[in-house]
Amino acid sequence: MKKPLRVLLALTGALIQAVGMCNIHAWADVTEGGVLGATLLLHHWFALSPAVSALALNALCYMLGWRTLGKDFLLCSAICGVGYSAFYALLEPFAPLWPEVIASPLLSALLGAVFVGVGAGLCVRMGGAPGGDDALAMALSRLTGLGVQWIYLFTDGIVLGLSVSYIPLNKLLYSLLTVVLSGQIIGWVQRVGAKKQKA
Repeated sequence: MKKPLRVLLALTGALIQAVGMCNIHAWADVTEGGVLGATLLLHHWFALSPAVSALALNALCYMLGWRTLGKDFLLCSAICGVGYSAFYALLEPFAPLWPEVIASPLLSALLGAVFVGVGAGLCVRMGGAPGGDDALAMALSRLTGLGVQWIYLFTDGIVLGLSVSYIPLNKLLYSLLTVVLSGQIIGWVQRVGAKKQKA
């Protein structure tokens, strides 16, 4: 795939994810794990825009994991991360676009997971990620010897645990649903058509 098309698709993924985070998760008391969930936590307690905190947290994660990931991944991830923050900043003044969605925790969890899963999955498919979770997970996996899936579970668990400070326990179950579902969608988007490419 040519580089301009990869960049365009990576930015499309970042836009899709920003739409879901800005218009659903940021308003519905349904959070994500990892960096995305941490940005919502910081937004709630310190009124720090996720457009700013995502950029800072992602940069920190990429710095911690750059040796493990390689230059190509970091470059694509930087495009996705900056794109996500820019799109979030552009969308923020108009949010929320769908009040009827955020009124339902279940609908918020399901649709939010679709936006995050498809958006992040498209970025991962192009060779990067809008969140620094991947960089952090790979670096910690190498340092500790634990599987990447356990690192993801651990970091998501910490963020969801801290989110109890502002999200009611019953709504936290919806957050768990969106974290599990978005992870599955990311994997599905990453795998779709992979066999055809190898052939």
